[in-house]
Amino acid sequence: MAETLLEELKRYVGFSEADERALIALHAIAKPHFARIARVFYDRILEHEKARQALEGGESQVGHLRGTLEVWMSQLMSGPWDEAYYELRCRIGRMHVRISLPQHYMFGAMNVLRQELNAVIDEAYLSQPEKLRAARSALGKILDLELAIMLHTYREDLLTQQARNERLSTFGQLVGSIGHELRNPLGVIETSLYILKGRPGAVDERTTKHLVRIGEQVGIANRIVSDLLDMIRDRPLQRQEVWLDEVWQEALTAVQRPESVTVREEGLASLPPVQGDAGQLRQVFVNLLDNAVQALEESGGSVSLSASTPEPGMAELVLEDSGPGVSDAIRRRLFEPLMTTKARGIGLGLPLVKRILERHGGTIAYAPRAGTGARFVLRLPLMPAEDTHA
Repeated sequence: MAETLLEELKRYVGFSEADERALIALHAIAKPHFARIARVFYDRILEHEKARQALEGGESQVGHLRGTLEVWMSQLMSGPWDEAYYELRCRIGRMHVRISLPQHYMFGAMNVLRQELNAVIDEAYLSQPEKLRAARSALGKILDLELAIMLHTYREDLLTQQARNERLSTFGQLVGSIGHELRNPLGVIETSLYILKGRPGAVDERTTKHLVRIGEQVGIANRIVSDLLDMIRDRPLQRQEVWLDEVWQEALTAVQRPESVTVREEGLASLPPVQGDAGQLRQVFVNLLDNAVQALEESGGSVSLSASTPEPGMAELVLEDSGPGVSDAIRRRLFEPLMTTKARGIGLGLPLVKRILERHGGTIAYAPRAGTGARFVLRLPLMPAEDTHA
């Protein structure tokens, strides 16, 4: 059988059964120090702003993360160092990629663990030089193995990003060409419809009904073309003072919803304004609300939007619905163009939302609800207090 990547990495760093035995012996000695080392580890991270920003939830999550690190150290020394171990470490590496933790912070963090655990070894085996050397060697190899696995996941992500960028480049060229070409026939159809509707008595009631339907479908086609073109061009933002509660109310009137779908909002009116393009921010709310309503059309349910300021100068909006939510397989590609699970639609709504928010200095993330339903968390910078107008 072909050698697995884990086996190759083990061979490359020289990780042997003797190293496994040394780590297992070290585990019992080091375990009482895990809590202290976890505190040192995250105290060091919190000293650096950019590293701290990569932590999901910021400082409020550090208590949970310390416990996770203690489990990680226990697995590091107790094994078994098999394919299941490798897959677990790969998931951790992918999480680092997902939260955009720079690689140099990963190396620095691993060095903190190396120093602290080596200090434990030095103290425990002070009078046993052979065990000291064996434990230090085994620890160095397993930490090198961890770094190799994490770097492998970074490389996988880089290759994925390159492939995605190539697809988007091709997509952009195709969209630009087709979008402009479609404008002409759509314009001709709209003009012809206008002329036909303007001729009294020229068409009967049944024909008029079909002309209205054609007009509606032309409108849908025009919106699709507009969304496609918006995805590939940097339309300048018409920046002004924008109150998000007003933008939300405009979006509510633009999205049709059945009586079985209820919508509520909390906290928007108390938010300070943002500086941005009111029309594009309205599109953010329209796209998200339209997605939520479509998810609830058959079964009915509720949509809620809550707003808060978790930190100075930043607004956080959480939009939730009680629909089926998004499967694990789809989440990683949720904001990619043309990615959709709906019977209608071509997968441009969420990518456009992400693009608009990023151009405003904001972000959007999918955060699963407990149970069922979808949950999106939006963050937008607020206008500085001295720039707002009474």
